[in-house]
Amino acid sequence: MFVPNDLLAQHEPTTHTPDQTKNVSPDLPKKTLGLVTEKPQGIRYVETKLGFMVPYKVKIPGSKVEFMMVPIPGGKFTMGSPDTEPDRRSDEGPQFEVTVEPFWMGMHEVTWAQYKLYMRLDRVFKEFNTRGIRKVKAVDGADAITAPSSLYDPSYTFEAGEEPNQPASTMSQFAAKQYTKWLSLLVNDFYRLPTEAEWEYACRAGTKTAFYFGDNVDDLEDHAWYYENSDEQRHEVGQLKPNPWGLYDMYGNVGEWVLDQYVEDAYKKFEGGTVDTEKALAKPTKVFPRVLRGGTWELEAEDCRSAARTASDEEWRDEDPNYPQSPWWYTTSPGLGTGFRVIRPLAVPTTPKAREEFWKADVLRIFKDAKNRIEENGKGAFGIVDPKLPAAIDELNKDR
Repeated sequence: MFVPNDLLAQHEPTTHTPDQTKNVSPDLPKKTLGLVTEKPQGIRYVETKLGFMVPYKVKIPGSKVEFMMVPIPGGKFTMGSPDTEPDRRSDEGPQFEVTVEPFWMGMHEVTWAQYKLYMRLDRVFKEFNTRGIRKVKAVDGADAITAPSSLYDPSYTFEAGEEPNQPASTMSQFAAKQYTKWLSLLVNDFYRLPTEAEWEYACRAGTKTAFYFGDNVDDLEDHAWYYENSDEQRHEVGQLKPNPWGLYDMYGNVGEWVLDQYVEDAYKKFEGGTVDTEKALAKPTKVFPRVLRGGTWELEAEDCRSAARTASDEEWRDEDPNYPQSPWWYTTSPGLGTGFRVIRPLAVPTTPKAREEFWKADVLRIFKDAKNRIEENGKGAFGIVDPKLPAAIDELNKDR
């Protein structure tokens, strides 16, 4: 995985008090990672009222695995594509304006090295439950997550590669959201999936063309792994050119989950207006379809355009013989190309309940399917996540 050293911030994070912004939660850490008071030199930064947002690196507790976050400035952009854009689809319009607040975004898609740390909790939580330690009082509690079930047939998931620095894929949107909850509770911070508007804004990086590098599709091979150059494999993240804001693989490799329900004419009600990202979000009301962005290694160039949208489909679970079918994994293409990257907003939801809205099973069927698979079939597990979890896992391993 390529991580340019000149993007790494060497700093002590500044402190702030909750009254500096109404959206900063008083029960989150007072030190804001990635925010400095003095104007940085030699690295990319974003200036805000609270200080200067800079790139930062996080080591996932209990491991040697790291990931990079880069700052995305606040601003306004035109969402969707114009009628004149080649390969444009009707669900990309009409165009409208969106106002976006600043956030940090993963420099790369979440990799297998990162995601497998979350996957291992299936075994860990089951052992905790067997031994009667770290008991879950309520499966929908603020500190409880669901760990994904062990893979029914790993050949589906790993057919296109499982190297540590390749992007993780085949997970459902629910699994991706639970990963962001696991990460947040583990590091005592707030991470989530982007909204569709936030994703497109970050991908465009101030551009208005079909791709952030222009309109010439012949240049895509320098920026994306897609049908024509992928050799039907996921590739290590960060090998091709980034967008102007330092984000790699925004096109191709794996499709990236966003928080939105897929609604074909979702943009129509905003035509000619300006809304914020919260208003633009299509809150899910059913399991399918939901939105992925950026295309995948299996899809064509037109699916990689900045405005292109992919809708999930229940057929992506067709080869799963279980009932209920897995709420965590897909078994059938193009569902094998589902992945994600995380964001961390500068303005954090102020209560645990507000944060949970970004992580939970937002449709009752998803919650019931997960609960049934865990309680009736032993597939997957519930467990508590907090900063003490790595030490508890170490103790578990010592007893073996």
